[in-house]
Formats: sequence, structure tokens, C-alpha cells
Amino acid sequence: MSQNPPETTLSDEQIRETVERILSAGALPPIVQAGHPALRQRAAAFDGQLSPEELDRLIALMRQVMHEAPGVGLAAPQLGIPLQIAVVEDQFDVDPEAAALRKRSPLEFMALLNPTYTPVGTELASFYEGCLSLNGLQAVVARPERVLLEFQVPEGSRVQREFAGWQARIVQHETDHLNGVLYVDRAQLRSLSSNAEYAARWAEPGIAKAREGLGFGDGPTALP
Repeated sequence: MSQNPPETTLSDEQIRETVERILSAGALPPIVQAGHPALRQRAAAFDGQLSPEELDRLIALMRQVMHEAPGVGLAAPQLGIPLQIAVVEDQFDVDPEAAALRKRSPLEFMALLNPTYTPVGTELASFYEGCLSLNGLQAVVARPERVLLEFQVPEGSRVQREFAGWQARIVQHETDHLNGVLYVDRAQLRSLSSNAEYAARWAEPGIAKAREGLGFGDGPTALP
């Protein structure tokens, strides 16, 4: 049975109090893990709940947490903040063969407010991906190869930008977080692997070996 994620139960004032508490803690906040309600609720659209100074501080903190993890993206719900804010950045050195197959190129730092994406064309790409809120696991997800992302920048203007390859996967993953969707909702569950098993058996540029060994199919998985 299909079920849409519920809207966040926190009021704008409660969201602001949560942000203020995290910003004043004097330490990096933990990344919440699967089972936390903020990951399974549709985050509130950002419409001025925070002052420009608070927003800048939150974005800077999110970037620091992302780097420390380390990861290539982080959504505010992963800090327990149900606001439609995400940060992305991919500057990792990766194996050239894997980078070529996955169409992975560096992605400069960006803060995305209220993002939505639309597939461009019908081509899909299937690769393993993981999540900082599901520690120790990876699974194969089929995602659109190219998307048009519409989002608001912190300064307030609305932007449209097309992303392809691994960059498209990153912005889809983080946008999904803001709508209460985790990558495992879209994954081929027979591909689910611990990081250790992935490293030992399936860590190659493509997924052909894993698909044969674990017996999973192709294409997208319908959301529950």
C-alpha cells in the first residue's frame, strides 16, 4: 500500500528553537539515524523561519558536519531539523575508471533551499549508494541519469539548473531527504550490503558482479 510521508509536526517556532539549540551547543551535532521521525516526515518549506544570519550559520555548520562525516551531501532533517535545506559538495579524488563509468565529476559547494527535481529524458543509471543516516550499509538505486533541479539560493532567488551523472544522483538523494524518503525506499533490497561485504566483494565501478551474485533486478523500485 502506498503511503505519503506525513508533514512535520513541529511548528515554525519549534523549528527555530531546534536550530538555535544546535547552533549554540558549541559542538558538531550528531547525524540522526534511520528511525528518527525527522527522516520520515516532509520537512517544512523554508520561508523565513530563520534570520539571514541564522541561516548562514546553519549552512556553515551543515557543511562542516558533511565534511567531518565525510560525505557529499547533508540535509537539515539529518540533524533533526525539519526544514527544506540541504548542502552538497563533491571534491573527493576517486578512481578514474569508476569516475568515468559513474560520470562523476567535482561538484562545487551549494546550499539548496526548497529543491524539487524533474527527470530529463528516460535514461536511468544504477549504482550502489549509501547514506550518513544509515551507517554501514549500501544498496543499488536506479535513478534518472539527468534531472532539472529548481531551488532557492540563500540570498532568496529561485534557480533552475540541470545536473547529470553522479551530481544528479547527489541532488536527488538530498532532495528525497527533504520529502521523508530514504534511499532504501528506492533501492533493490537484494543488493543491500554492509560496507565490509561491499568492500570485500562488490567494490568495482559497475554493478554487474553484484547483480549476478546477489540476484537483484534492473530499473527503479516503486516507493512503498
